[in-house]
Amino acid sequence: MKKFIMSLTISRAMSGPFIFIFITFFEAFLVSSILFTIAALTDFLDGYLSRKFSLESEIGKVLDPIADKILLTCSLLSIILLTDDLFIATVIMIILVREFWVAGLREFSEKNKLEKSISVSYLGKVKTSFQFIAIISFFVSFSFNSSLGQFLSSFFLFLSMLLSIKSGLDYSQRFLKRDS
Repeated sequence: MKKFIMSLTISRAMSGPFIFIFITFFEAFLVSSILFTIAALTDFLDGYLSRKFSLESEIGKVLDPIADKILLTCSLLSIILLTDDLFIATVIMIILVREFWVAGLREFSEKNKLEKSISVSYLGKVKTSFQFIAIISFFVSFSFNSSLGQFLSSFFLFLSMLLSIKSGLDYSQRFLKRDS
């Protein structure tokens, strides 16, 4: 079971570059939608199985957020290239800055044995869900060349940016208060 859980995490990390290639070189939007949806489900499934069977591992704690960042970054970069839209690029830049900022806080906490100060929050999980919904929505909208779908996808992406900012501020605040 432990190997299966780890294979879910690794497959999620590997999906990101494939999605980027499928989108940017082949315009295989529907295939990318399906691949991204499966990869997003592995994010839930590997965490669920790890907790349910008490198989959480140190390497899993490190690789899981890295796999998420690879999947997210590759997918968002492909959206920037396809839309060629400054607003969307700015929203995505803010989302990615938050992701790397929080990853840095987590790494510092881990190295200094402060892990509990910035554990994953409920808001962080909601933020991730909104990001995944926005990305899937974009890919499906590209599949059907839907302007309305792309507009709604932009709205979901904007909401995920707001959630990213809020959860990033919350993580930062908890990190700074850890000694108080």
